[in-house]
Amino acid sequence: MIALSEKQVSVLRRKHYGVVGRHSAVQICRWTKKSILGEGTCYKERFYGVHAHKCAQFSPLALWCNMNCVYCWRPMEWMRNYNIGYDEVEDPDTIVRGVIEERKRLLIGFLGNPKASKERVMDALTPDHYAISLSGEPTMYPRLAEMIRLIRDRYKARTVFLVTNGQVPEALSRLYEERSLPTQLYISVSASNREMCVRIQRPVLKDFWERLLKSLEIMREIEGSTRRVIRLTVIKGYNMDERFMPEFARLIELANPDFVEVKAYMHLGLSTRRLSRDNMPRHEEVRAYSERLVNEYLRGFRIEDEQPESRIVLLRNEGSTVPTRIYPS
Repeated sequence: MIALSEKQVSVLRRKHYGVVGRHSAVQICRWTKKSILGEGTCYKERFYGVHAHKCAQFSPLALWCNMNCVYCWRPMEWMRNYNIGYDEVEDPDTIVRGVIEERKRLLIGFLGNPKASKERVMDALTPDHYAISLSGEPTMYPRLAEMIRLIRDRYKARTVFLVTNGQVPEALSRLYEERSLPTQLYISVSASNREMCVRIQRPVLKDFWERLLKSLEIMREIEGSTRRVIRLTVIKGYNMDERFMPEFARLIELANPDFVEVKAYMHLGLSTRRLSRDNMPRHEEVRAYSERLVNEYLRGFRIEDEQPESRIVLLRNEGSTVPTRIYPS
């Protein structure tokens, strides 16, 4: 069975990850903390209506990935690619129960914080939003479909979001075939062409570009089965030049998602070893980029919302019948 080493576990815990079992992890993001303290909320709550204070952001494979993105703010230096077998991983229920308990341990200290209401903290201890997006590549976990069904059916999740790099298209097909799609499916795109992908995402698999295109095609094919989002990470000096916009527009049109999130690279964590603060666009630059994209290159999309604190702009597909907010205000 795969497992994190003792050194990896020690380093992850020092970085305030909660290590779950042999190969999974959970972390409390700053927006969950802010939401508990009444100091603001995550853009996902603003845009879609999820509960930021009840968010469980976790990964079933904390340090296993098939890309080595320069902008990753997780401990990418330890990312490993394997063909992970069914019998090499812990079962979904063990992981999800561990995530809930470890998350509770990380949050319980807020009961002693005078800025936090006891009622808000107690409500936060039971998650109802699960973001399978912490680190690593979750579609490499061979029991992902079973895990999403478990979260949805046994743990009665209000919402489940899954973020993937699109390198395991067969996993997306399996989620669809087994009726195990999340509430909202993200494919993260930060390169408009093969050469840029090598520079920014440093893929492990030889057919990386074909795999991404296949995943985008699958996203198009499952229209109506789940909410679909392209996450476009923009990095100054790498992918924001206007000459790349037509290529990005073609990738987005291939997937025909309900939404596009144009999100700035954030100069945080271990990405600061690979990129400089100058690579992080200001919100005004993200907004200007988004306006140029929809006005000149991306047909049928409009700017729907934005959150300057997170340097993110939400684009909406005008042909989509999916409501922006999953739950009304």
